[in-house]
Amino acid sequence: SSFQLPAPAGRSGGACTSALLKVLYHDHHKNNENLSFVQVLTQMRTILDQGSYTQIPQLSASRKMNVQERFEIVPSGCGTKRAILIGINYVGQQGELSGCHNDVGNIKDYLMDAQGFEEQNITVLMDDGSHTSPTHDNILAAFRQLVAETETGDCAFFHYSGHGGRLEDDDNDEEDGYDETLIPVDYKSAGQIRDDTVYAELVGRMPEGSTLTCLMDCCHSGSVLDLPYTFKADGEQEEMGVNPNAHMSKLKMMAIAYIVKKVLGTGTAASIVLMVLGGSMGGGSMGSMVSMGLVQKLASMICK
Repeated sequence: SSFQLPAPAGRSGGACTSALLKVLYHDHHKNNENLSFVQVLTQMRTILDQGSYTQIPQLSASRKMNVQERFEIVPSGCGTKRAILIGINYVGQQGELSGCHNDVGNIKDYLMDAQGFEEQNITVLMDDGSHTSPTHDNILAAFRQLVAETETGDCAFFHYSGHGGRLEDDDNDEEDGYDETLIPVDYKSAGQIRDDTVYAELVGRMPEGSTLTCLMDCCHSGSVLDLPYTFKADGEQEEMGVNPNAHMSKLKMMAIAYIVKKVLGTGTAASIVLMVLGGSMGGGSMGSMVSMGLVQKLASMICK
């Protein structure tokens, strides 16, 4: 049977966005500036519980973070700040939401008023008839533009408020057998955007030394990026732990690509090496061990 948007069950959507802003932002100014990551997520959980929402706020990262440190989305010394904000209400469709456009407006105000983002560096996609439509192709184009414009030392922010979904895994890289997805406004004709695609087009392409923060306010959002470290505000975790469902093979390939680029540049030889290693990475545990051995060897060459 064909995919249908889930019923919103009378909810406006964007519960996590609203909870985060209640903790961080009031009357166009930052508040509670000294809260830690743990405190922010825990307070969000309390606000969600009060609204009878069952979501548990979750933080995932490409490196292990000290979640007891002060919460921030703009590191000190950040260069240019850029953002992509996507709000999809699925106007006129079954499963229509009602709060996602408001989420984008509120997050945009927060970024500009409290974090110093400039409007010309904020890309907005909404199905409101006034902004660029959040179609499959337009979303991917926004990812690519952000990556192309971002330089070392810059920071970026990606916010998505809309429906999220799951599709049967098509490349055997998910422990649970499913890819998490973002659902563009034209999903019926263009399809959903798999987590693999978000990783390949956005997360994995960010330049060295840049920072990307993503706020994913949708179903299945906790695992949509499949990053290796995670913290859940469930009252039990006190520090980040290893995510057993992370795309470690992709992280390894990113490390290989970075090292090969450093050694061989971006020419034909580098492309051939990456294709060969990419094939071995998909060849089971032995291929992964061989690839990581080569990564270590190349790393030792670079560090001499």
